[in-house]
Parts: sequence; C-alpha cells; structure tokens
Amino acid sequence: MGFVVFAAGIALASDRPVPVIVELFTSEGCSSCPAADRLLARLEQTQPVPGAQVVAIEEHVDYWNQLGWADPFSSPQYRARQNDYAKAFKASDIYTPQMVVNGQSAFVGSDMSRAYREIAAAALAATTLIDLGANTNPRDPDLLDLSVQVTNAKTAKWRDSNVYLAVTENGLTTFVPRGENSGRTLRHSSVVRSFGVIGRVKPDGANGGQLVSTLRLPHEWKRENLHAVVFVQERDTFRITGASVVDLH
Repeated sequence: MGFVVFAAGIALASDRPVPVIVELFTSEGCSSCPAADRLLARLEQTQPVPGAQVVAIEEHVDYWNQLGWADPFSSPQYRARQNDYAKAFKASDIYTPQMVVNGQSAFVGSDMSRAYREIAAAALAATTLIDLGANTNPRDPDLLDLSVQVTNAKTAKWRDSNVYLAVTENGLTTFVPRGENSGRTLRHSSVVRSFGVIGRVKPDGANGGQLVSTLRLPHEWKRENLHAVVFVQERDTFRITGASVVDLH
C-alpha cells in the first residue's frame, strides 16, 4: 500500500456537513459511563450540530477491568491513546468517560452543551478532505478493498500526519453481572473493533494522495453494523484535520 501524489489543492465544500471525529473513552466497568455512551449515540444518530457530521468512535479502556468486570471490548491500545492525549493536553490524569473532539478538546463525556460547542468549532477548522470508498475484493469475497483519497485545502499547508483507520460496530449489547454496572444491560454505538495507522502524510505533501487498504473482517462482527472511519491526525499537535466514514455492509 502507498500514497500517490496529487498536486492540486481543494476547497472544502460548504454545501455538505464537515466530518468531525468524536472519540469517547469509556468502560463497561464505570457507572458514570452509560450516560456518555448514550450521548455519543444520540450525537451520531440525530446529527444535531449544523454544518457538522458527527463521526463517533467509542474506545473502551482496560484500566477498569480489575474492578469486578472485564469489559469485552476493552484494549490497552485505547488506554495508550488516551495517555497520549493526556500528554498532549498536559493533563495530570486520565478518566472515564472522556470525550475528545477532533483531537483538540477534551471534557467529561456526558457534557452535552460542551460537546455541541466543540463539534461546531471543529467543523470550521477542518482543512483536509478525504474521499472514502469500500468494495468487495474481486478475488476473495471475505475481503474488502478500502480506497482513500486525501487532499488538502489550497490555503492549508501539509503537516506531518498519520492516516488512521478505525472499524466500528453499532448495535452491541452487554449484560454486566458484576462491577459498578452490575445487573445493567449496556448498549453501545460505534464501538472500535480495530484501530491503526494505514498511511502517513509528510510536511512536503509528497505522501498526500491515494491509499488502498484491504480488510478481512471476522465473521462474528455483524457486517450490516460495521463502518470504516478514516481520519488524518497531525503527529505533533494531535489535531485531526479531516475525516470520512463509509458503511461496510
């Protein structure tokens, strides 16, 4: 896989909502997290912020697992990502639920009014356009070919950035028998099933362009509920400059 150079700049379209990445660090072992989980789902389902398309990704951390319930969706990878944000924000601690909007603002994940404000501001600051498509691999029906084209606004400079891919799944439900949420059935939206870097954009723009990535999706993931989320995030500031999402069913 690799990028192909595109020299032309772009102007972000003003007639369509701008994708904004809304990350929620959460855990099934945390009693204050379900309210934030519901807010994230509501933001994604109702799209209440004019000019913005909320792209939700729910990342389950693992540091609650020793307190009575091991979250089946948790991973140390998301704890590490939250720690990276804490360093970038010069925060003294990490917590759940925590919402991060486009890598630039962090706050308690159930704070609806703050979420609205930050999402609106993030939509105005976007500089990168991502065109994203998914097609069944012609040689293997169990594989999906993901095509990603990255272009930058004419007024914006390329910065050293990672291109991330998150595969998310909606409609996941867990009955929690132990821990702070004992006896509750928890419903989730846009749970991250896989996450990683699939490309890089360099400051000279040499790697800006087109990328092709092939996915093999486990059969236990419900294809009709899956989405691919791609976003560009600056390596030094953690600012997310552009994003896109596509259904995988």
